[in-house]
Amino acid sequence: MSVLDHSTDESTRYQLLALDGSRTDEPLPIDVDDDTLVGIYEHMRLARRFDERAVSLQRQGRIATYAPLAGQEASQVASAYALDAQDWLYPTYRDHAAKVVRGVPIESLLLTMMGHGDGYRVPEGVNVMPEYIPIATQIPQAAGAAMASRYLDEDSVYCCYFGDGATSEGDFHEGLNFAGVFDAPVVFFCNNNQWAISVPREKQTASKTIAQKADAYGFEGIQVDGTDPLAVYVATREAVEKARNPGPGETRPTLIEAVQYRFGAHTTADDPDVYREGVPDEWRDRDPIPRYETFLRETGRLDDETKAEIEDRIESRLADAIETAESTTPEPVSAMFEHVYAEPTPELDRQREELERLVERYGEDAFRRDHS
Repeated sequence: MSVLDHSTDESTRYQLLALDGSRTDEPLPIDVDDDTLVGIYEHMRLARRFDERAVSLQRQGRIATYAPLAGQEASQVASAYALDAQDWLYPTYRDHAAKVVRGVPIESLLLTMMGHGDGYRVPEGVNVMPEYIPIATQIPQAAGAAMASRYLDEDSVYCCYFGDGATSEGDFHEGLNFAGVFDAPVVFFCNNNQWAISVPREKQTASKTIAQKADAYGFEGIQVDGTDPLAVYVATREAVEKARNPGPGETRPTLIEAVQYRFGAHTTADDPDVYREGVPDEWRDRDPIPRYETFLRETGRLDDETKAEIEDRIESRLADAIETAESTTPEPVSAMFEHVYAEPTPELDRQREELERLVERYGEDAFRRDHS
């Protein structure tokens, strides 16, 4: 599945579903059970609906800045499904769907955007790192953790997400080089959504593909259709299995470039109309959800009744998560100082004292996100 032809022709991307949702002639190299296939669909629908609700909540002032994921459901959900329970996920601030697949509660996602520090607390037994805000810092960390895991003779694979913009950071090159040298069991997963905020893909690199960058570090690079959940699942699953048990002459790391398009803004603080004219028709036609739904219907795995049941579960799940998050007692505003340093600095103590004076004068509500 290696990217041997590094042209930008999309026909070279690994793809298992045609644009109309039918199967291509490409053989399916691994078996995928029905529960997995339908589960991927439900989580993709959940991700889209969560995205819609989260944008609405932000516009109402009920959560803070939010990073939309519409258009990227297939790459996030299917790749997360390809991991085993003992594997680790290193997410960015946009990978909400992948975190939910791996066991992070939806209410936790909302709590972080409401200013609750506990929202970042990952449940025991859920192998997901807290989301990374600085661009690309998770890449060398994932490579190092994967190398350490191998030294400890563990059976874990580390999947590290990042966007196309991260490939312009030094951390990207250092992390991939490190993984190649130490043959670390890591899957580098690039969600290439064509935009690093307002910077288009062609301004990021002169390379014809991002996948081919793996060549420089001595391991395999794969470019996959990121709007094709079946192809994403298979490509990621094979990369995970290779990382865990490489065959003769194989290296453990893999760089996967999932090509897709960001339908919405970079975040709700961004105005994409300033630097682009909507979503091109060719990408709207690639919407992963109706495309995948067609495949499931044509193969007898989905019907109207099952779809209605899925939609009911999604609405109920989201309503419960929103209610739980909004009914959580807010932390005192001074809690922002508690986990900055193990030992507070004099400057931090001065700032805390200043805040306490202001709270005493104006009250806690003056500093709440919903204060009017």
